[in-house]
Amino acid sequence: MSYDAIVLGCGLSGSVVARYLAEKKNQKVLIIDRRSHIGGNMYDYKDEHGILVHKYGPHTFHTKEKNLYDYMCRYAEWEEYHLTCGAVINGKYTPTPFNFQTIDDFFEKEKANAIKCAIKEAYPNSEFATVLELLQHENDLIREYANFLFDNDYSLYTAKQWGVSPKEIDPSVLKRVPVRFSYEEGYFDDAYQVMPKTSFTNFFENILNHHNITISLNTEAKIVIKLESKSKTVIYNGHEFEGKVIYTGPIDELFDYEYGILPYRSLRFEWKTEQTDSFQNAPVVAYPQEEDFTRITEYTKLPVQRANGWTTYAIEYSLPYKNGMKAEPYYPVLTEESQEIYQKYLKEAKKYDNLLLCGRLADFKYYNMDQALKKALKICSNC
Repeated sequence: MSYDAIVLGCGLSGSVVARYLAEKKNQKVLIIDRRSHIGGNMYDYKDEHGILVHKYGPHTFHTKEKNLYDYMCRYAEWEEYHLTCGAVINGKYTPTPFNFQTIDDFFEKEKANAIKCAIKEAYPNSEFATVLELLQHENDLIREYANFLFDNDYSLYTAKQWGVSPKEIDPSVLKRVPVRFSYEEGYFDDAYQVMPKTSFTNFFENILNHHNITISLNTEAKIVIKLESKSKTVIYNGHEFEGKVIYTGPIDELFDYEYGILPYRSLRFEWKTEQTDSFQNAPVVAYPQEEDFTRITEYTKLPVQRANGWTTYAIEYSLPYKNGMKAEPYYPVLTEESQEIYQKYLKEAKKYDNLLLCGRLADFKYYNMDQALKKALKICSNC
């Protein structure tokens, strides 16, 4: 069968573009994935106790932009869900993002009140700030609080999660989780915070359900297409392919690591099921002071599920991704050196007129789900 477009990767980015080309452009689209299922890292399924779990770590959809929320609603029904998270420091649970409760939890009453007063005076019109801002503040009490957070959480978690010193990490990573200036809890402040009524996999089944879309799983991208470096053309089935090719995988892999290997972090999950109503205080809890693992996700809380007294949780370990390993690449490690390597690959990709890059791995950016959706829709407008 002949195709008008080829999409490499069956996650959110690839699925959105595939649907657009199939529906709006009436093109025959081949979408492939090396995994045995659709949905990419958003894939979920029910375990032996009937508990819906996320195979590749916790996902919720949240955005400030109504058009992005409306887009997701085309292909599934959603329910409001506000994610709560926490961290265990010195054996004590405290909410994250850290807030005034955190100050009360770890400082004696008089000192805690002084820190909160100092914050209110220094930030009268602000709801939060990054830990980097607080570390550089002129007020001694604010800096003391920031140093406590950095020494007991941010630096330890960062070192485990990214496998490098916090000094080497792009500052944008440390800015992702701000410090709240109130007792308010909740991980996100976005206007739209939801979980699917059925499942994320159901969402993908719906978005890919189009007569112009052909899905090929258990298929490696490099088997389907070849890049002809001299002529700057894409080869499919031994012939030059003139249609659009949308690539969502690791960009260095696409070009056979010509300019070096880009660093991605991967994850390993240790799955546990126990006969208890609740294992931890929140759906996602970080354990920065533990030597090996980073966090634990309890899936009967994501969303709330009844499982006859059982709960399933996953202990998460961060590790470096290496080509050929069974684990998946999850997070691009954004350092000055890796950004320079990426720019070389990007420059090379632009030499192919019909090759488009899309998604966290191909763009080498730390996208949230709504950011990945926004980029995919932008790609659609260019197709």
